Amino acid sequence: MRVVTFGELMLRLQPQGYGRFVQAESFELRFGGAEANVAVSLAGFGAESVYVTKLPEHEIGQAAVNALRRYGVDVSHIVRGGERVGIYFNEKGASQRPSKCIYDRAGSAISKSVNSDFDWNGIFSGADWFHLTGVTPALGGELPAICEEACACAKKLGLTVSCDLNYRSKLWTKEDARSAMKKICQYVDVCVANEEDARDVFGIEAECTDVERGMLNKADYENVARRLSENLGFKKVSITLRTSINANQNKWAALLYDAGSDSASYSPEYEMMIVDRLGGGDSFAAGLIYSLLRKSTDQEAVNFAAAAGCLKHSVEGDWNMVSVSEVESLLKGNASGRIQR
Repeated sequence: MRVVTFGELMLRLQPQGYGRFVQAESFELRFGGAEANVAVSLAGFGAESVYVTKLPEHEIGQAAVNALRRYGVDVSHIVRGGERVGIYFNEKGASQRPSKCIYDRAGSAISKSVNSDFDWNGIFSGADWFHLTGVTPALGGELPAICEEACACAKKLGLTVSCDLNYRSKLWTKEDARSAMKKICQYVDVCVANEEDARDVFGIEAECTDVERGMLNKADYENVARRLSENLGFKKVSITLRTSINANQNKWAALLYDAGSDSASYSPEYEMMIVDRLGGGDSFAAGLIYSLLRKSTDQEAVNFAAAAGCLKHSVEGDWNMVSVSEVESLLKGNASGRIQR
């Protein structure tokens, strides 16, 4: 299985531990970004994982490339150019204090991309699947059109196309997101969303739900998935279901809706003590892609994806450093966290 992902790789700078920005005297440095997170997870599962982006030729850009290469991601289609690597600052929340992200990505190399930077026919040679998220077109410039062309090319070549809606209010308005994502989603087979994305991007909302208070009407999300499929032509829609008790404690589950059979499969629900929340949804998407490429049933696929996403919350950084066997162990019920000797 060969999967191509396309997006922005950023520097992630974070105060040590649970320190606040205003306290910080030093920052931990990692790399992350939605599609890169998917790429690293897939490589860890044993898939041929290809990541496409644009990065400067200087040492920080090279460090980003090296970070991906370290985990087995194919970086041969990364375009070099531009002047800066995007940055995001992360402050880890605790208890009733939420996490905070501050972006410093204006003028990043990928945001200055032009259509001629990417040879999609060559990039997709031998590939089975293409994945992107709503974060990438939100960066502006030519990227909405580049994403649309990439999806159109992938479909023409017979790839399955997936998209995580991933609405980011700090990057664009709901109106701009809706306009761009409607064009992109006409080529999408598998849509991934969370409790808020369907509402914010396409105005499709679950009833009796208040994500800020941790109140989810899970049964109604099947209808949200159905309406997304009817309105946008998705073959499958997966929705992650997160109940936030506080910044350290969440409940986590998911559903996978199949338009052909008009039926949904639900994963088990996990109660999590969170080490690092960022990248949880991306790890879910990677698990879903991996399972569907293995020809798993919908029930098997959503179970594997939810378990992969659950385990990611126990790992520092954006990237999910867990194996297939660890995910399968959780699926078998080994959830106590007892030490292995």
